[in-house]
Amino acid sequence: MPSRRAFLAAQGVLFATAAAPTGLLAALAANTPPMPRLDDWELVRALFRLDPAWLHFSGFYIASHPEPVRQAIEAFRVALDANPLLTVEHGMFGTDEQSLEGKVREAAAPYLGGRAEDIALTGSTTMGLALVYHGLQLQPGDEILTTVHDHVVHHEAIRLSAQRNGASVRKIRLFERSSDATVDGIVAAVRSGIGPKTRILGITWVQSSTGLRAPVRAIADAVAEINATRSEDQRVRIVLDGVHGFGSVDAAAAELGADYFCAGTHKWILGPRGTGLVWASAENWARLRPTIPSFSDLELYEAWKDGRPPRGPNNAARVTPGGFHAYEHHWALASAFELQRQLQRPRVAGRIAELNGRIKDGLAGIPGLTLHTPRDPALSAGICCFELKGKTPDQIVAGLLARKVLASSSPYAVSYARLSGGLMNTPDQVDQALAALREVAKG
Repeated sequence: MPSRRAFLAAQGVLFATAAAPTGLLAALAANTPPMPRLDDWELVRALFRLDPAWLHFSGFYIASHPEPVRQAIEAFRVALDANPLLTVEHGMFGTDEQSLEGKVREAAAPYLGGRAEDIALTGSTTMGLALVYHGLQLQPGDEILTTVHDHVVHHEAIRLSAQRNGASVRKIRLFERSSDATVDGIVAAVRSGIGPKTRILGITWVQSSTGLRAPVRAIADAVAEINATRSEDQRVRIVLDGVHGFGSVDAAAAELGADYFCAGTHKWILGPRGTGLVWASAENWARLRPTIPSFSDLELYEAWKDGRPPRGPNNAARVTPGGFHAYEHHWALASAFELQRQLQRPRVAGRIAELNGRIKDGLAGIPGLTLHTPRDPALSAGICCFELKGKTPDQIVAGLLARKVLASSSPYAVSYARLSGGLMNTPDQVDQALAALREVAKG
């Protein structure tokens, strides 16, 4: 983030160096314990303060803060409570070296596989999708293509955007049965679904409706072939809801081929509650119009002060919503990405695949159970969706709840029960949850 020295000077809040917390980052580092050992999965499990009386198989819903994130939040809270003015002025509006928002982007960039300056910070996947869809400069007659499998917030972001800009919306099916889906079949459905008026393709990386992991790279390659025959203003841009792949799959989000990647970071990334991001290339940021005033680009303030339009193209900083936030949570997001860096993405993805493979194997052996998540690891991730003959999803969840297993049901028109294995789980816990489900199936 550019220096806000002019902004501070205009408000008369520049302080002498001795009075300002110029050593804020150093002080926070000194008051934050070092990262604990992470070479053993039991040590990783110990980072969470989850109630041991329950088996937690809905960790994807919203994360329990692991110890390093809790400590970072507390360190920032202490600083903010002790001196909110100086902490915010210098943490948000100081030099580049002092910018705590910048530190979050710098921590997130290697994990994403993109540049720090191309990351907009948000509060959730929902906020990110809304900022992108409402920022798209669509015209009446343009079409937004999406799928019947996407979450309500993705569909609503599309609907509300289309109402404002006059674009049309169409939904397609990527498969008839998720458990039988194939990469070739999904890509073919996208190819045949894209029409001459399609300008946006909205898809989800890992569907919370079925547990299916879409082959995003293969879809993006197919869209690129279609775009090669189109003029620049008629090309199809991909908007990706990436939240349930981000942190559970060994892939760099910025390398998937999507034009806009939206994700909350308080699920699989294990970040503070109320955090998220959007990644796009500089070229794609320039195509958007900001929706919410931003505090993250000095040029916006300078233009306002001078009574002129902002200079230069739109960028990620200008899309990052301004206003005062729960800074202790927003700034502590850097600690979650540091935790993910030390855990190592391939190792985390491997553990999640191991646990959920064990869940799927166990589910497949229960009489009367239909597994809707593909068995193929390339088409699944950390969510396993299923149904039991003669029982509603809510009855399954209630039956497991009575046996101290926390499961969930998918909030869709066609709902399934769900079990999800994460870093807070063990293979033995998977077996216990499956045993409880067998009892529910017999009841």
